[in-house]
Amino acid sequence: MTFDSKALFFIATTADEISSGGQKYTKGLPSPCMSVCQMDEASGLCRGCLRTLAEIAAWGHADEAFKRQVWSDIKVRVAPLMTGSADELFGVTP
Repeated sequence: MTFDSKALFFIATTADEISSGGQKYTKGLPSPCMSVCQMDEASGLCRGCLRTLAEIAAWGHADEAFKRQVWSDIKVRVAPLMTGSADELFGVTP
């Protein structure tokens, strides 16, 4: 699986902020789209936003509960990808 490391960092940060229940997202949730828009064949997830095609297609007419669930799912999906991606993003060599 190959994902966009800068997009992953932003997605992980946003997912954490949303799940923490802060005031920033009380009036609506942003789209997770990172304008990468390429599907990873192995995982079936977008390489930028980590959503499935079904989640992407439903987003525009989805209610708040669905959107919060997608962000929650993204948080779970991004966690195992972040160690290598953060190192790559910031130029850290193990």
